[in-house]
Amino acid sequence: MSAELDTNWHGPDVHPLIAKRLTPTVMHPAKPSARLLIAHDPYDSRCEKIRGLRTELLLRREAHGEADVIALVSSDIGDGRSQLAAELALAFAQLGRPTLLVDADLRHPSQHILFNAANQVGLAQAIERDERPFLHSVEGFRQLSVLTAGPPPDNPLELLLNSRFAAMVAEWRNSFDFVIVDTPPIGSYSDGLAVASLVRRVLALCRAKSTPYRENRDMLRRLSAMRAQVVGAVINHF
Repeated sequence: MSAELDTNWHGPDVHPLIAKRLTPTVMHPAKPSARLLIAHDPYDSRCEKIRGLRTELLLRREAHGEADVIALVSSDIGDGRSQLAAELALAFAQLGRPTLLVDADLRHPSQHILFNAANQVGLAQAIERDERPFLHSVEGFRQLSVLTAGPPPDNPLELLLNSRFAAMVAEWRNSFDFVIVDTPPIGSYSDGLAVASLVRRVLALCRAKSTPYRENRDMLRRLSAMRAQVVGAVINHF
């Protein structure tokens, strides 16, 4: 599967099922920024492409009764990985199915910016302290929860390799229908590979007329070495 997305554009409460299984949640809901058009202008042409990508992923979903956990990966900064992760999470939540968006980019997180959410604590602190993570509910999207990354730690890769993170992923598989995980660029850090080796299913992203073929080839080779399943590829147009 491959898809092309044109990224040129203009311009409350948590669902009871989620609250029951993964409390506590933060008190104030997050709010999708204007950049996330699928939350504000569902008839925009880009939103239709996001829904098309969502359909492709649904058709490739493994029928095993657990959440479909997918990590978004790319080789370079600026490929649009974080934005697409947020858009896909919103699109899955619009199906009326419990969905979790996880910011596992512990170096340069951005989901808290895209969702106007507090980021004093997040995934990094939950792993460090061996605590349940605080999930943000999202205004207007009862089925969506967002786990921000938290302030960047000193040892991001080590945290993502920690068994506590693996335990969290295992719990999410039983608590949600869809889990979308944002990651740092594989060309710069190994964090994305650590996440890919854990969740297994990845969506690969590259930037049109920008990402060198060699970098994409190297990324796919490294993912294969991690035994990750590439469920699709997306070309972002800027």
